[in-house]
Amino acid sequence: MIENLEQEFVNLLEDNQNILHKICKLYTADLASHQDLFQEMVIQLWKSYPKFKGESKFSTWAYRVSLNTAISLYRSKKTKIATVDWDQSLANIRYEEYNSETEDQLKHLYDAVRQLNDIDKALVYMYLEDKDYTEISETLGISEVNARVKMNRIKNKLKEMLTKKGVV
Repeated sequence: MIENLEQEFVNLLEDNQNILHKICKLYTADLASHQDLFQEMVIQLWKSYPKFKGESKFSTWAYRVSLNTAISLYRSKKTKIATVDWDQSLANIRYEEYNSETEDQLKHLYDAVRQLNDIDKALVYMYLEDKDYTEISETLGISEVNARVKMNRIKNKLKEMLTKKGVV
């Protein structure tokens, strides 16, 4: 039973690890921090996985857990992430190296998004992932109307920031 649970988790995580990488890209500025945050998100997902009831898609649930992990870690301004021992079978998860060179054209956008507050960063991330406002509101725990209004304000703010830098 536990082996099936582990294998199911590993398969789902491998299929959805880009979610974690993209969140790491928004909340970290260097590779070491990216890897530390990725590891912490995997640990938090694994610890929470037995409580996952399947009432939403795994990806939606992973967004919520991963975003909450990133937000809480970086709100507390921890420079070192405390880790926990994890089962050896989880160490077998294939880690695909994140290649930031392929996303150079997004560098300016990421720089601007990093200047936003934590909730706004999460909203932009999910919007860029083509999530609908229903899923965004469920994941972030805000109303759908609030998500739409906030996103419009954020778009204007980002446009203004990028215009000042001469990017737009």
